[in-house]
Amino acid sequence: MQAVKMTKEKLNGRVPLIGFSGSPWTLATYMVEGKGSKNFDVIKSFVYNEPEAAHKLLQILADSVVEYLEAKIDAGCDAVQIFDTWASILSPADFEEYSLKYIAYICEKIEAKGAPVIVFAKGVGSYQNLAELKCNVLGVDWTKELSRVRAEISGKKSLQGNLDPTVLFAQKEKIRKETERVLRSYGEGGGHIFNLGHGILPKTPVENVQYLVECLRELSVKQENELAAD
Repeated sequence: MQAVKMTKEKLNGRVPLIGFSGSPWTLATYMVEGKGSKNFDVIKSFVYNEPEAAHKLLQILADSVVEYLEAKIDAGCDAVQIFDTWASILSPADFEEYSLKYIAYICEKIEAKGAPVIVFAKGVGSYQNLAELKCNVLGVDWTKELSRVRAEISGKKSLQGNLDPTVLFAQKEKIRKETERVLRSYGEGGGHIFNLGHGILPKTPVENVQYLVECLRELSVKQENELAAD
């Protein structure tokens, strides 16, 4: 956790520091598959044919994630995020059994630390059950309309997202247009943390990230003023 402490010191309170971990399901997927996959037949065969062993592995991973995130908070992270990148490969029922229950376990365990918790489950069909978690924020991927997710959870959580990461490879005009679209999709009022709809891609031009931040600062103020005028 030395890297977290060093980063925290360098930031000197300028911006919050977020620590993250994969969810038990996503970690298990990488462990069992051993590589990238198009259909994830190895992990799915495992959970369907060896459910007891699968749950044992997921519980071990859940306990490890709790320990890992608590250490990140102790090292100085202002908030933590749980990434469930491969939630999208599960049916709604399987998501509840093999992923959601373990995310809920983690959220309950680290609640006492007092740090805000963000849960990001990519590709889920519904956010209703996620809204019942003991977390503060739900991450939304770029395939969802923020306004619909906001209406679905009825203000139970703040939302984070959801610009398509590949937009940052586009021309500045497109970056600005899509940034404004995300802001307008969420609408007026608080409870929105602008972010990408997934992780930033390795070859993303740094100058485009800088431009995104500039656009966001300008457009956020512009939208607030327009809504206030209405």
